[in-house]
Amino acid sequence: MLENTEEIALDTLLNKVKEMKTDDRRVMQICATKIGEQYELLYTFVKEYDMRHIKVTIEPGTHVPSITDLFENAYLYENEMHDLFGISIDGISHDYKGGLYRTAIEAPFA
Repeated sequence: MLENTEEIALDTLLNKVKEMKTDDRRVMQICATKIGEQYELLYTFVKEYDMRHIKVTIEPGTHVPSITDLFENAYLYENEMHDLFGISIDGISHDYKGGLYRTAIEAPFA
């Protein structure tokens, strides 16, 4: 596991992201990967050279709340998770509705 990684339950995601915002951190990256039948979401926040990671594991079909109300630039990462993995993200500020990436098959990494 990455250093400075906190694994949390999905229902605490927004509170944890609010803590990162309050600590003057910025979103460095958000990514998804499929681990067996589940998805692992990794949110990375940075302040100067200090990185903090939040890991959430979800089941297929789970709806994940968008963090774009707190970090506007997260819309690109969230659209990517939707388009490439088929993960439902609720409330994305700029929702491309599956049109950010053009792929031969829908959700190729799902």
